[in-house]
Amino acid sequence: MKRDRNVKIVATLGPASDGEHMIRKLYQAGADVFRLNMSHGSHAEIAARHAAIRKVEKSVGRPIAILADLQGPKLRCGVFASDDGHVLKNGASFRFDLDERPGDAKRVQLPHPEIFAALEPGARLLVNDGKVRLRVDDCGPDYADCTVIAGGPISNRKGVNVPDVVLPLAALSEKDRADLEFVCELGVDWLALSFVQRAADVTEARALARGRAAILSKIEKPAAVKAFDEILAASDGIMVARGDLGVELPVHAVPPIQKRLVRKCRSAAKPVIVATQMLESMIESPMPTRAEVSDVATALYEGADAVMLSAESAAGSYPVEAVQTMHNVALEVENDPNFHTIMAASRQVARSSTADAIVAAAREIAETVDIKAICCFTQSGGTAALVARERPRVPIIALTPIVGVARRMCLTWGCHCYMTGELTRFKGAVVSAARAARDGGYASEDDQIIVTAGVPFNVQGSTNILRVAPCAERLIYATDPE
Repeated sequence: MKRDRNVKIVATLGPASDGEHMIRKLYQAGADVFRLNMSHGSHAEIAARHAAIRKVEKSVGRPIAILADLQGPKLRCGVFASDDGHVLKNGASFRFDLDERPGDAKRVQLPHPEIFAALEPGARLLVNDGKVRLRVDDCGPDYADCTVIAGGPISNRKGVNVPDVVLPLAALSEKDRADLEFVCELGVDWLALSFVQRAADVTEARALARGRAAILSKIEKPAAVKAFDEILAASDGIMVARGDLGVELPVHAVPPIQKRLVRKCRSAAKPVIVATQMLESMIESPMPTRAEVSDVATALYEGADAVMLSAESAAGSYPVEAVQTMHNVALEVENDPNFHTIMAASRQVARSSTADAIVAAAREIAETVDIKAICCFTQSGGTAALVARERPRVPIIALTPIVGVARRMCLTWGCHCYMTGELTRFKGAVVSAARAARDGGYASEDDQIIVTAGVPFNVQGSTNILRVAPCAERLIYATDPE
């Protein structure tokens, strides 16, 4: 199935999208990557969804990426004597402590001594997705006396956010460690890490994954924004998780942060997903709002590799329509002449390697001559990512003999991934590229393609050849060197 767009669509699976039949419909509507949310569902349910995706992958004959999203530590208050909880008034005093007794209108347990260890007077505590906001006036190792800044209802086990301090908490809870090992053994392609605060969180997860999955860091805390450069360097990809960012930061601060992070990811040639509430109204409506469509389009104009559906596809009433909407928005944006102008203007690359020069030349030739596709052979996905960073106007055909690499590249902008056998000669590489371009519907025998590869073959990071080649095999055999 030919994809006519470059941006990738990530669809979260859940009760509304279970089963091979529905997953196939989502793929046909445009989903490139399927997200397994480890916050919901048993290991048996996760395994069933994984197996269904792989069945669809086998039937369509194209690689499909699977992203497992780890839950991360959840910070919640305790319970109240009244099941309905209480409504906190502006200016009222309220205490959080380690006392296990049920709470009342004046106090409640916060069973996280790590929070008290990190708090300082003046820090904020946000409850129930930021609907209730408190300022810490006094604190100790087992309490925090607060003033209510923005009142509202507080009840049993509501979530608590601590935006102003770096908490001495690992990004991986015991549940996350068990989930990580489970999904790596299943064979997922990407691991999304929640609650990332520092690069060391990513390093820890990478050690546990042992190369079985690529690591994608979710940027959802102010500490992660501050340490972003180090986190990006340690990660294989990034998710801009705007929902949590919008709780812990002023909502008006999120758009410029999103733009800045997307641009840095592109400069580093690492895929970035823009996520959360992109088509939120489609949970219940077959049509998105105009503002939601504009939001998706904005992410694409910024250069995001992928946009993501959460509850829209996992639990909504219109999962297929939500994917189709994203697909249609992407097609419209990418067909806008201004899109290519914006991509060119935002191309900020410090080129320092042979591979950098090769992919830049490939893009310039494709924009000068009638070239139908840039075909790159890659062992790790790195060359394809460098080509994608250039945002060429023609399709990128990424060829690799490694199925895991092909699947991971499904998250990279513009990459249409194909499996190829092990190669030892450049002529064979050109023939394989021409066949992929023709079979995928990207070129005919009368067209030309660009082929990039590295000699010797099957060595990571060796890209050193660029060839403008015909798609007709007889011409390849007649003109190409061994």
